[in-house]
Amino acid sequence: MFDIEEELKKLPEKPGVYLMHDKDDNIIYVGKAVVLKNRVRQYFRKNNKTPRIEKMVSLIDHFEYIVVGSEDEALILECNLIKKYRPKFNVLLKDDKTYPYIKIDVKSDYPGVFMTRRLQNDGAKYFGPYPNVSAAKEMVSFIKEKFKIRQCKNFRNQDRACLNYHIKKCLAPCMGYVSKEEYRRQIDQISMLLDGKIDSIIKSLENEMNELSEKMEFEKAAELRDRIFAIERVSEKQKVSNISENNIDVIGLYKNDVTVCIEMFFIRNSKMIGREHYFFDELKDMNEDEIVSGFIKQYYIDKKDFPSKIMIRYQLEEKELLEKWLSNKGNRKVEIKTPQKGEKLRFVEMAELNSKITLENKLKDKTEILTELRDILELDSLPLKIESFDISNISGTFIVSGMCVAQNGVIKRNLSRRFKIKTVYGQDDPRCMQEVVTRRLKHSIENPKGGFGTLPDLILADGGITQIRAIKNAMNEVGVTIPVFGMVKDDKHSTRALINENRDEFEISENLFNFITNLQDEVHKTAIEYHRKVRDKEMTKSKLDYVDGIGEKKRTELLKKFGSVKKIKEASIEEISSVKGINKNLAEKIKNEL
Repeated sequence: MFDIEEELKKLPEKPGVYLMHDKDDNIIYVGKAVVLKNRVRQYFRKNNKTPRIEKMVSLIDHFEYIVVGSEDEALILECNLIKKYRPKFNVLLKDDKTYPYIKIDVKSDYPGVFMTRRLQNDGAKYFGPYPNVSAAKEMVSFIKEKFKIRQCKNFRNQDRACLNYHIKKCLAPCMGYVSKEEYRRQIDQISMLLDGKIDSIIKSLENEMNELSEKMEFEKAAELRDRIFAIERVSEKQKVSNISENNIDVIGLYKNDVTVCIEMFFIRNSKMIGREHYFFDELKDMNEDEIVSGFIKQYYIDKKDFPSKIMIRYQLEEKELLEKWLSNKGNRKVEIKTPQKGEKLRFVEMAELNSKITLENKLKDKTEILTELRDILELDSLPLKIESFDISNISGTFIVSGMCVAQNGVIKRNLSRRFKIKTVYGQDDPRCMQEVVTRRLKHSIENPKGGFGTLPDLILADGGITQIRAIKNAMNEVGVTIPVFGMVKDDKHSTRALINENRDEFEISENLFNFITNLQDEVHKTAIEYHRKVRDKEMTKSKLDYVDGIGEKKRTELLKKFGSVKKIKEASIEEISSVKGINKNLAEKIKNEL
């Protein structure tokens, strides 16, 4: 058995990474330390810990640690382990996006311009990333329209030109209608555009336009004139006022009592190429600098394109270490700056203002939904915690249930729970529902600070009157009263209304419909996935699984030695007892059972 106090004494005074496990051996937190002995011991000492850390420590069953050579190595290992295990108490990016790039296959005789999400070492030129996918698509469309490069992805010579040539959207290199040199000049101008070298490209186009005018090729000159105007417009649209920095990411943070929002602005070549925001729940008692440090580690661990500078509001304790890590990953110097005045500070403030507005808008939408739900159902207060249940089985076999939770109007997948039915045999969904809800309610009554938390403010059953009454019976059994309604489906199996025990239907708005449908889909998915897991596990069991005294390890050892249950059955008791962990008595039992 793991004795935490004894293990704390064994901690080395060296740098490393520590991993906190719960009783189910799930990794719930990963951290790094300059001195493992000092850092890990702090968690188990009586000091002023935040509620979040208190909750984490209460769940720790055991811990492990990895000693490394330096704090730099500890940071890299910490980032990789967080990415691998995604512990619930670390700052985690739920939105693991791969942003698009614009690619030019410059090795081709007639290069194409495409959008891609994969960076490859193939000699092509990549521009980006573009956090706004629409912006990337718009730029590719603009380039293809204004520069008349090939539209086809797989270039090859053709017997006749395609429609794009005839409508003047392509120069038809497949027919040899344009020289490699002239086509390459187009590609060079596109590269300048994507690099932000607007003045250079406009100067080049103006020189070309003047030459055509002197040759009295006025139609072609007019095309270049229109292209110049278009480039000036798209360039002006992207400019950020008074930003002299060429390559920066700006991070703004805002938090309230419920959620944290981080807003990022991406500036390349003095142009805003996009913005993105991320939400983090249950971090409200963390310091802003801790949240930003954790975010930077998560966000940049897999990035290919690194800024020269990252602008933030806060002084980070790990600033120098993070700068070194980012610079090594990006093969360029990356600085983390905390501006105190001027244009850079104003831009950080703008990112913070946007994060505040983004968060307030999100919460406003959720509050409006909960207010509507309260008013329609005539509840006494806002249903801040809503739970929904669903039963899944096949003809009364492999019966399981799923539970889904919406907290403050947001579905919390980490609060979903799964139940295997213990007391009901055969097809009887109402009795299954009563068993599950009874068990769930008892968890909160007996341990309000446990994994199920407090009782819900509202229960929504994935079913009609019989399911509502089953939940009411469960509440009567444990002595609590919670509003409960059913989610009534139409012919297409979509929720059309809510219903109470008296069969009164409550019509819902489109926004509320979407919210309830998402909740219903989530609980249905939770139940179905667990049902499949239980069913598949049961169907792949061998006769060994029914032998008392044989667990997973002993079963694995037996199959490793003999290869199949049939060969175990044919083996002698002496041969079976030679397997690791199998004594003679157990070997006789196995032989008899098989």
